[in-house]
Amino acid sequence: MTQSRRARLARLNIIQNAQDAVLIGIGVLLAALGLKAFLLPNGFLDGGVTGISLLTNRLTGWSISVLIIIINAPFIWLAYKQLSRLFTLKTIVAIVGLALALALIKVPVITQDKLLIAIFGGFFLGAGIGMSIRGGAVLDGTEVLALWISRKTVLSIGEVIMYFNVVIFSVAAILINVETALYAMLTYLSASKTVDFVIQGFEEYIALTVISPRSELIRKTLTLKLKKGVTVFKGKSGFGKRGEVDNEIEIIYTVVTRLEVHKVIDEIEKIDEKAFIVQHNINDTRGGMIKRRAGAH
Repeated sequence: MTQSRRARLARLNIIQNAQDAVLIGIGVLLAALGLKAFLLPNGFLDGGVTGISLLTNRLTGWSISVLIIIINAPFIWLAYKQLSRLFTLKTIVAIVGLALALALIKVPVITQDKLLIAIFGGFFLGAGIGMSIRGGAVLDGTEVLALWISRKTVLSIGEVIMYFNVVIFSVAAILINVETALYAMLTYLSASKTVDFVIQGFEEYIALTVISPRSELIRKTLTLKLKKGVTVFKGKSGFGKRGEVDNEIEIIYTVVTRLEVHKVIDEIEKIDEKAFIVQHNINDTRGGMIKRRAGAH
């Protein structure tokens, strides 16, 4: 590797890490706003690990900052096992940052209208989670758990999250009341839709089509370094800067989870910053290297 290429990669890493830090910081502040200005002072709940923390806080009075760290701890360990050290480190920073923001930042209660609390509390919380995902981290460990379960079973990530939240809302209905559980469902719907909007409509899986003159190195990086399955198509260029062209090219196609797409694109851009990358939303996949069917070995 030439010195100029090493310098370019170092510069790209610095820029990318700075961008990620800003996105995670914004995400932490937005999530803290949703919790402190809307949900916490009014005793509202949400889904996921955040919902468990809010429910435990309401029933016991324990510090929400401490609960968020403790309850997320097993999911952080799963992230370390299933994803990467960098993702895990960013997630730890994001979750600890959220806990500190909840403990130190003072936010006035904006409204006591239950409908506004559910909608806008969910909106700000979802915006915070979405920004953190764009920065390469998560504020709620539910998706990490869902990714792990989906790889062990035939359930999709969306199905695991849905069942997980059904349990939380059912417990809230039993231990508190049905009205609280219903508002928690509304809060969760608002948050989940906002997450989808903030991260530009990402579904559980993202298909990437990559066109680059350095396709062979990209293929090796995806398969050997990132352990991703790829398909290579033979194609021809149709039009270039100098008009019509007829060059043979290799087109790389791979499918990754939405938690992994950020890292995969970063690796591709380190090899070819001008690579043409197309993202396709996918609701679910079967077979291949994404996950195995029940009974497969």
